[in-house]
Amino acid sequence: MSFASPMFLWYFMPAVLAALLIAPRSWRNGIVAAASLVFYAVGAGPTTLLLLACMVVNYVMGPAVEPNGGEREPKRRRRMLISVVVFDVAVLIVWKYAGFASAQAAGLASLTGLALPTVSLILPIGISFYTFHHISYVVDIYRGERRALRKKVPFVAYIAMFPQLVAGPIVRYREIADQLTQPRSHRLDDIAAGFPRFAFGLTKKVAIADSLAPMVDACFTTPADQMTTANAWLGAIGYTLQLYFDFSGYSDMAIGLGRMLGFTLPENFARPYSSASITEFWRRWHMSLSRWFRDYVYIPLGGNRCGARTTYRNLWIVFALVGLWHGANWTFLFWGLYHGTVLVIERRRGWAVAAAEPERRLARRALTLLIVVVGWVFFRSPNLRTALVFLQHMVIPDLAGLTDVVDASLTHQRLVILVLAALVFLLPAQPITGRYLESVRSRPATALRVGVRTVGLLYSTLLVATGTFSPFLYYRF
Repeated sequence: MSFASPMFLWYFMPAVLAALLIAPRSWRNGIVAAASLVFYAVGAGPTTLLLLACMVVNYVMGPAVEPNGGEREPKRRRRMLISVVVFDVAVLIVWKYAGFASAQAAGLASLTGLALPTVSLILPIGISFYTFHHISYVVDIYRGERRALRKKVPFVAYIAMFPQLVAGPIVRYREIADQLTQPRSHRLDDIAAGFPRFAFGLTKKVAIADSLAPMVDACFTTPADQMTTANAWLGAIGYTLQLYFDFSGYSDMAIGLGRMLGFTLPENFARPYSSASITEFWRRWHMSLSRWFRDYVYIPLGGNRCGARTTYRNLWIVFALVGLWHGANWTFLFWGLYHGTVLVIERRRGWAVAAAEPERRLARRALTLLIVVVGWVFFRSPNLRTALVFLQHMVIPDLAGLTDVVDASLTHQRLVILVLAALVFLLPAQPITGRYLESVRSRPATALRVGVRTVGLLYSTLLVATGTFSPFLYYRF
């Protein structure tokens, strides 16, 4: 069930909010947990059983890894932690990467004349996200940062909370533990604060990202022998904008929904295309993922505490994992290593530090944006060959113009939306628009809230009603 579907907008969300307003405060976690399982089951079907099995294992192991002061307890807790993390990672590897690994093995075996079978498994919706929530839960308990949940309902509410279950933001357990055990009174104020943020995200997704999608698809499905420089650059820039408005739109909707349910979820975007370095970009893009890898992978590996070589190694490891986390494809691995390599270069050259002079910062913003756009070509392409064809035509210009198919997809409406969406490249680094819309009480913020509630929301719901919406891009991760 998509946030941008009539079923969700006109039936599911109003029913959940009505139940929260009518029921006592103590029922909040139960209502959220039950609604979240229904939400997930509608889209995931039988793979909901996998989510339930993972929740049972991690819920049982939570108290087992919690510090209790015993003499032999640290070694036992460490063994228990390792076992549950290995279980979580193994589930992710089997369901997400077994098919890819078996296909690679079969390809290698075919060179020697052998025929190996390949594995084909349905990818459970949101498995990458709920696996990371489970790991965050047990690790934060093991470190003594939060206590294990003794009641099942708050645990289910944390893991399965439908605003963030299938595409984030990734909520570390310590960020939300207190909200689960000490729920504040659910009020109309929460809905009034969260709804503009939700409407803002819906507008970004439906009115901008979905409008650009047909044009971007036409560019990336152009046969290699018909590819042109105009096609390649239009596709690369179009996807850069489509992905941002799609994913940041989802994050805005998730944060707004969380607020309407009585939870404060972490920010996930902070105008990333305003970054003046790739280091800064990863502090602004998918921030919850960056924080998760920093806390649970990069720092445990040693971070930057053990010398330059170890730091560079850790960056490459982390970003190889970041790439693979997004999907079982060589393109994602290459994209992750590409960003990791640029980060290493920035550290070696001292470019990770922001430039003070406006001219230098502007030049570095332009260079950073170019690096990001090139990276998204790998991220979007179905295989490395398509990505290399794209990049070849981006680097070596021709005068062929747009192909007929792409030209037909670039309607006047989409051209206007593309140009307006591209203004995001020129925005200053602050403020974060979603947070500004949600919390600031100035006249400009109020005007923006009113505009989103009326023009943006009405236009978006009309598009949804006519069926012109598509699944969020991050649903497949």
